[in-house]
Amino acid sequence: MRRIDWIKQKGWAFCLSILLPMGVMCFVYFLLGIYPGSEKTILASDALSQTSNFFASLNNVLHGKQSFFYTWYGSLGLNYWSFMAYYLNGIFSPLIYFFDNSQVPDALYMIILLKFGTIGGTFWIMSDQTFKVPQWINVMLSISYALSGFAVAYSPQQMWLDGLIYLPLVILGIHRLMDKSKPAVLFSSYLLLFLSNFYMAFMIGVFSFLYVFCRFLTEPAKYKKSLLPYFITSLLAGGASMITILPTLLDLKNNGESLTELKHFFTSGTDIWDIPVKTMVGVYDTSKFGSSPFLYFGLIGLIFCLFYFVSPKFPLKNKLLYGSLFLLLIASVYIEPLNLFWHGFHSPNMFLFRFSFLFSFLGLLLAGFGLENVTKEDTNRLVNIVMGMILLYIAIIFLANRKRYDYLDKTAIAMTVVLLLVYLTIWIISVKWYKKKMVLWVLLFIVFLGEMMMNTQQMITGINGEWRYPERVAYDRNYQDVHKLVESTRQDNDTLYRLANLNSVSRNESFIYGYSGVSMFSSIRNRHSSMYLDELGFRSNGTNLTIQYANNTLVMDALLGIKYNISENDPKKYGFTLKETAGKHKLYENRLALPLGILTDQGIYKKNAVKNQAELIQYLSNQKEPLFYFSEAEMIKEENVQIEDKGSVLFYSKTVPNKLRKITYSIDVPARSQAYLSLYGRGMEVEAITKVNGIEQRSGLEENGQYYNLGYYEKAEKIQVEVSFTGEGVVHLVKPTAMFMNVDVFEKSVQSIQKQGVSFETKGRIAQADVALEKEQVVLTTIPYDKGWSAYIDGKKVEIPTFKDAFLALPVPEGKHKIKFVFLPEGFKIGLSLFISCTITFVFYNWWIGKRRI
Repeated sequence: MRRIDWIKQKGWAFCLSILLPMGVMCFVYFLLGIYPGSEKTILASDALSQTSNFFASLNNVLHGKQSFFYTWYGSLGLNYWSFMAYYLNGIFSPLIYFFDNSQVPDALYMIILLKFGTIGGTFWIMSDQTFKVPQWINVMLSISYALSGFAVAYSPQQMWLDGLIYLPLVILGIHRLMDKSKPAVLFSSYLLLFLSNFYMAFMIGVFSFLYVFCRFLTEPAKYKKSLLPYFITSLLAGGASMITILPTLLDLKNNGESLTELKHFFTSGTDIWDIPVKTMVGVYDTSKFGSSPFLYFGLIGLIFCLFYFVSPKFPLKNKLLYGSLFLLLIASVYIEPLNLFWHGFHSPNMFLFRFSFLFSFLGLLLAGFGLENVTKEDTNRLVNIVMGMILLYIAIIFLANRKRYDYLDKTAIAMTVVLLLVYLTIWIISVKWYKKKMVLWVLLFIVFLGEMMMNTQQMITGINGEWRYPERVAYDRNYQDVHKLVESTRQDNDTLYRLANLNSVSRNESFIYGYSGVSMFSSIRNRHSSMYLDELGFRSNGTNLTIQYANNTLVMDALLGIKYNISENDPKKYGFTLKETAGKHKLYENRLALPLGILTDQGIYKKNAVKNQAELIQYLSNQKEPLFYFSEAEMIKEENVQIEDKGSVLFYSKTVPNKLRKITYSIDVPARSQAYLSLYGRGMEVEAITKVNGIEQRSGLEENGQYYNLGYYEKAEKIQVEVSFTGEGVVHLVKPTAMFMNVDVFEKSVQSIQKQGVSFETKGRIAQADVALEKEQVVLTTIPYDKGWSAYIDGKKVEIPTFKDAFLALPVPEGKHKIKFVFLPEGFKIGLSLFISCTITFVFYNWWIGKRRI
C-alpha cells in the first residue's frame, strides 16, 4: 500500500526528473540530426578519438576477448585496470555488451541520455528528502542540475558525468548521517563515486568534506557527535574503493605527468565578468583554452540562491559559512594555485575549470533552502533581486571588454532579461490571484522548460560549431573492411604479433579491432615505454599523451614485430608483400618482423647502451656495418614559399595566403635502398604532404615522426619529391636531408636476430615462452615494463631487472626453461583485501549504529 501511495504522491515527480532531462537532450540532438541510427553522431571532440574506441575495447573485454587487468591493444600493452578507472567505470558502461563495435555511436548516445536522466533522478532523491517543497519544485531543481551549463557543455567527456550522478547522493548521505545517524547512503554513494571515476571523485571528496565542516559549524552542539561517524564512514568507503584507487594511484605515480609548475598567482585569461556572464541563458564561449567556467544552473535557481543570502529568515552564520564555499569556488577560478588544486595540481588540457559543476550544485542546494522558506511577504525582496540581476546583466554590455566577450551577443542578454521579468510577473500574479495558482504554476513550468531547452540547444550548438558532431562515416567508414583484414591475421598466428593501419581514422583504432599496435592517445599510458620509443623514432613528445606510429623506419617495424600493415596504397616497404584485399584496403605482410622476445646479453642493461634504433639493431644482431647513410636533398623548385635561412633552421613562410607552399626536391637513391626524407620541425596545425611517383601521403608535421617514406628502390634512381605544407603559420624546419637504408645490411641483421628470437604466447594477462639456452642469456621483450609484472622461470618467481624502465627483460640461466610473465596491477591485492575488510567492517558498523538508534 505504501508503494502505491508513493507512486501516486511522488512517483510522477521522480519519473519527470529523469525523463524530462532525457527528453530535452533527445530533442536538441534531434534538431541537430542526431538520433539512433542517424548519420550524424554524438562523437564530438575526444568522444570520436577516445571514448568510442575505449568503449569498443570494453565490449571486447565483456565478451571475453581481453583481460580486465591488461590489454595488448593499448599501444604495445597497457595496464587496463587503471585505464578503466578513468575512462570506463561508469555505471552504464556495461550496456556496451549488447552492441556490436560497429554500433558504438548508438550505444554512447543511449548511455549519455541515461546519464542525464540519472543526474536528474539522483538530485530529485536528494531534494525530496532534504527540502519541504512541492514536488514540482523538486522536479525543476532536478532538471536545472541535470541540464546545467557544465553538464551539457562538457558532455563530450561523458566519463565526468558519473560524478554529477553521485554528488547529490553524497550530500544526501551526509544529511542522513548528521541528522539521523544513518551512514549507509553516504558509504554506498562514496564507494560508487570513487569506483566510477577517481578524477571527479577527488573534487567531490574535497567539496563534501568542506560541506560537512560548514554544516557542523552551523550547529556545533547538535552535530559534534556526527563527526566521528562521518570520518569512520568516509575512511571505510575510501578503503573499500582502494580496489580501484590504489592501483590507479600507483600507476599514475609511475607513469603520470609531473605537477604543473606555478608561474602566476592569478589565473591567466580570466576576467571579473566571467562569473555573471556564464550564469546567463545560452552563453557558450569555448571548451578549449581561454574559456571561462560554465556556471549556469537556471535563472530560478539563481534567484532563490541569492534570496537565501539576502533573506533575514536564514541565520547570518549559515550565510557566512555556505557563502565561504561559494567564495572558495569563485576564488579558485581566479587564483591559479587553487585552480590547480582542484585539478590535482595538473593543469587541464582544454576543458578548463572542471570543478565548476560544484558551483551549480551548491547554488541549487541553497536555492532549495530558499524556496522552502519563501512566502508572499518576500515579494519586494524578490523584485529587488530580479531587478538587481537585470541591472548587472545590462551593465555587462557597457562595462565588459567587448573583445573578450565577443561571444556574448545581445540576444542572450535580452533572453535572460525577458525570462527574469516573466518569472517575476508570474510570481506577483500568483500572490495577488491565489485562486489561479495552479494555472500559473503550469505556465511557470512551461516557461522554465523553454529556458532549459534554449540553454541546452545553445550549448549543443556551441559544441557543434567548435568541435563538430561528426558523421557516422568518421567512425565506421572502414570498419567492415579493416575488421575483416584484422580477423584474417588472427587465423594465421598463434603468438603475439603487431599491426599498423596506415590509413587509420584514429590514434586509438587498435582498441576497436583488437590488434596490438603503436599509436595511442590516452591520459592513462605507460610513459616510460613511450619515452624510449620516442628515442627510437616514434613521435611521443612532452607528457607522452600521444604516441604515433607514422614516419619511422623498417628497423622499428622489425624490432617491434610489426608483422602487418593495412593500407589503401602500396606502402612501398622492403619485405612487405600483399596478402589480402578487402574493399579499398589491402593487407601487407612483413617477412622481416621479429617475435616478441629476443635473446641477448647483460650488456643491454648498461646505462648508455642502445640509445637509438641503429644502435639497438646493431647490438642485437652483432652487425657493425653501417645501416643508414645520408645525402643532400637538392631543392629544384619552389612555389609560394619564402625561405629564410637561420643557420641550422629554415623558416618557410607564404608569399600568397590561402595557397599551399610547395617545394620539389631531387634525390639520388642508391640501388637496393629504402629511401626516406627527413623533415623535422614545427608548425602549428601544419600537415606535410609528400608526393613521389604519383603516390601522396599526408602527415602532421609535429604529431608524427620525421622519416617520410619515399619507397624501396631495387636499382639506383633519381627521384623527385614534392612536399607541400598546409596551414597559414610559418614552418620551422631543420634543413631537410635524404636518408637511405641499405636493405642488404638490414636483412642480414634481422636474419641474425631471428635466430635469437623467442616467440611468446599471450593470453589475457599472461605471456609465456619456452627457451633452450646453451649459456645464460637475457630475454629482451618489447612488452612495456610495468611494476605490475611478475616473472617466473619454471614456476619460480624471479626479479625483473629494468631495461630503461621501458621493456621487460629477464636474465635466464642455461638449459631448457619455461618463462612466464604474469600481470596484476601493482596494489591490486592490497586494494582487494581493503575492499573486503572495509565493506565487512562497515556492514557491522552500520548494524551497530542502527542498534544504538533503537
